[in-house]
Amino acid sequence: MDASCFRLDNNADAVEFCPHNTFHHILAAATYTLQESSQPDRSGSLSLFAVDDNLGLKLIHQIGTVGIFDIKWNPSLDKVDPLLAVADAHGCLSIHSLKPGLDSEDHGVILNEVFKENVSDSMCLCLDWNPSATSISIGLSNGSASVISIREDKVQASESWQAHEYEVWAACFDAHRPQLLFTGSDDCCLSCWDLRLSPANPVFRDSKSHKMGVCCISKPSSSSNPHTLLTGSYDEFLRVWDLRATSRPLSQGSVCLGGGVWRLKPHPDVSDLILAACMHNGFAIVKLTEQQSPVVVETYQKHESLAYGADWRKGRSNPAVVATCSFYDKLVRVWTPASCCT
Repeated sequence: MDASCFRLDNNADAVEFCPHNTFHHILAAATYTLQESSQPDRSGSLSLFAVDDNLGLKLIHQIGTVGIFDIKWNPSLDKVDPLLAVADAHGCLSIHSLKPGLDSEDHGVILNEVFKENVSDSMCLCLDWNPSATSISIGLSNGSASVISIREDKVQASESWQAHEYEVWAACFDAHRPQLLFTGSDDCCLSCWDLRLSPANPVFRDSKSHKMGVCCISKPSSSSNPHTLLTGSYDEFLRVWDLRATSRPLSQGSVCLGGGVWRLKPHPDVSDLILAACMHNGFAIVKLTEQQSPVVVETYQKHESLAYGADWRKGRSNPAVVATCSFYDKLVRVWTPASCCT
């Protein structure tokens, strides 16, 4: 069911609900707009919304930036403040702290940039926090991957290597074995790296399963399926992998979603539900069966252009709440799925 929508000034490509207690109502949205010329300008913005009890969207903070490809909140841990990491078109990783603002009646919170690291001359395309929020992985447009250490007083590159032949669109830590990092690229390869080795060495590389570039990688949050990995590709398939044989992952099943699978977001509490952004075919909710075979249980087609950003609201809520965004129409939407998500 549709609840609310908001049109941004630039092309919307990422939305993320804050996972930290007392901030579950805060939604971040990022944009990227390319102004083509002899010297292309990639501009963007970072916006904060408050989602009220009636699921209305209220813009509460916005800053202009360079073009943004990916954003992620740090994991919700004891005595850790909310931090939003941003990967941008100038090759920088920036980290913003969520702080109380002056207007408490307007859910007064603002983002303050606390760190910025120039990772590369190439564009930063994707990022992921490790489970302890002490490092961030970055995928780059030149095919390399980097791991950035996060300390209280500084951000520092700790590892960088040539991971793929083409753009790295996906990087994902293994939540249960954080020494492992998965990457996916336009070279159609899914790779796994052991970060205990320097430089990082591949544990495996699959170059045959994906018929087009690998756009996204995700792992369900529940400990009930620690060996499950999800991948999405331009070839329109969501694939489910079994990682119990780490050197030879087993493809358990797949489903065609009718559009390039750009984002995969497992439900934070229901481990067998996956929210997918399907580029040319809107959004889908996919359920994993007991055999881990994916089945589409619901689709959402209210957006008018490329379906790029998607996320579940964190915290237990009934009904479940979803935010999505689309590129050229610049829309952010909040809606509740009709399928059972509790």
